[in-house]
Amino acid sequence: MAVRRLAEVQPDSFDFTPENMVWVGKQVAKYPPGREASAVIALLRRAQGQHDGWLPQKAIERVGTILNMPYIRVLEIATFYSMFNLAPVGRFFIQMCGTTPCLLAGSDGIKSVLEQRVGPQGQVSSDGLFSWMEVECLGACCNAPMVQINDLYFEDLTPANFSHLLDELAAGRAVRRGSQTGRMNSEPAGGLTALTSFFGEHPPEPASRNKPYLPGPEDGTQPLSLIPPAPEPAEPALTFTQVEAQ
Repeated sequence: MAVRRLAEVQPDSFDFTPENMVWVGKQVAKYPPGREASAVIALLRRAQGQHDGWLPQKAIERVGTILNMPYIRVLEIATFYSMFNLAPVGRFFIQMCGTTPCLLAGSDGIKSVLEQRVGPQGQVSSDGLFSWMEVECLGACCNAPMVQINDLYFEDLTPANFSHLLDELAAGRAVRRGSQTGRMNSEPAGGLTALTSFFGEHPPEPASRNKPYLPGPEDGTQPLSLIPPAPEPAEPALTFTQVEAQ
């Protein structure tokens, strides 16, 4: 595991916003007396979302104070999990999968785009929009190569369509999550080859993908996001039992 240290330049203070303190109280209340430390990951993640996507030392200490934990214990957790950024990141924080399936599918080309467009890992671009790091498997091997940008996956990447994606984000235009080649989830690239009598050869895409979202200003109270949550389906999904019955 790589050595993870706090950023050299740190803010003088940190505290949760009043709205987030209400949320923090609800999280802590989920656990019995003496077990409040179980909320540490949730609180660290909230602090990171509030503080432009990274955790300063004062935020780690504030979480320790709220949960009555020694600061070193909270620091151990923050430095162990790579989901916590210990230094400033760009507005669009890109995690590039470099594990074997993505590597075989061409992630080196994606890495070259990042190095040319953004710069070295851990460096924020001059416009403050982008930063990136290479990570282990993100679990979307069927759609390799892929990246995670903030909280969302972008898959079936090529140097060309990935460069276009970065251009669209930089311009503040609407982007499309998931496959960048039009593939539906992780179905075969040429379309379904089974259950076509039930789903059709080209089943309709979810509404959340048909309506790309235009990124707007973040209020800092939630982890950065590019696409709003998918709307509730009009009808409940069929269970496997119902599918077999048909």
